[in-house]
Amino acid sequence: MESLIGCNFLTLKDFTTEQIQYFIDLSVDLKEKKKKGIAHEYCKGKNVALIFEKTSTRTRCSFEVAAHDLGMGSTYLDPSGSQIGKKESIADTARVLGRMYEGIEYRGFAQDIVEELAKYAGVPVWNGLTNEYHPTQMIADLLTIQERFGTLKGLKFVYMGDARYNMGNSLMIACAKMGMHFTACTSAKYFPNEELVAECKEYAKESGGTITLTEDVLEGTRNADVLYTDVWVSMGEPDEVWAERIADLTPYQVNMKALKNAKETAIFMHCLPAFHDIKTKIGKEVYEKYGLTEMEVTDEVFESPQSVVFDEAENRMHSIKAVMLATLGGYSL
Repeated sequence: MESLIGCNFLTLKDFTTEQIQYFIDLSVDLKEKKKKGIAHEYCKGKNVALIFEKTSTRTRCSFEVAAHDLGMGSTYLDPSGSQIGKKESIADTARVLGRMYEGIEYRGFAQDIVEELAKYAGVPVWNGLTNEYHPTQMIADLLTIQERFGTLKGLKFVYMGDARYNMGNSLMIACAKMGMHFTACTSAKYFPNEELVAECKEYAKESGGTITLTEDVLEGTRNADVLYTDVWVSMGEPDEVWAERIADLTPYQVNMKALKNAKETAIFMHCLPAFHDIKTKIGKEVYEKYGLTEMEVTDEVFESPQSVVFDEAENRMHSIKAVMLATLGGYSL
């Protein structure tokens, strides 16, 4: 396999099935070391910059703990702590940070921004989330599925909800690359981009996977191994879209009827945060305005034994550690 040292990590489209599996296997190795208390400061003396134009609990904590475990220092730049694209161009920011740090993480808006950072930085750039893609989440998700089933190839993976943006896009790519059977189960207006669907069908031909788009919940979820969903309104979108999304996507809520239509061994996944009750500010507001106590997933499913959402959340740290280590070097399987 071609070395990953010095590579950017912007979308899984850039990696082969073998390389993606390497990221997963390295995550397994590093997770085992963490659990056994075995030190793994393979990047001691290095430093990374973490640019967050969109805030996050899991992504920030994952990168900071992962960097610390690898022996690295990290600098967190929040939305007010960076002049990127405001007083300083993206290219100039990249060239400055690339002189000071061995790697740069970016979490924000357009994919073009992280692509431009990567073009000029001269060091590995990692995509912590853009509007279009969320590749670090994918390695965590694939790791979680592999832990449960022992394999990825041939599994039926169903994504329910708004499949047009970073999660729907990235999960379709990940499944297609790994020989899984991906189904987007939602209203047709929320299907992924046709061009990306065509691209993923080509990946699936090579890997033995398939891509299916359906509006039929019973057909879509039948014999599924994995049911996955995400919030109906993404960060940065206006509150005005809630009414439309609730009307369109309520039929695609992950509830016990959908889960029982899947295999008995099926698991439920969610990248979090999830609106499964009214214990959040937004949850309360939606309840007061629309009368809903649950949205994309019911509390019964979220809290069920089939839910692996917290394994998945923990695996963000192990998989991000693997991505940084693989691209910075210092250790290999």
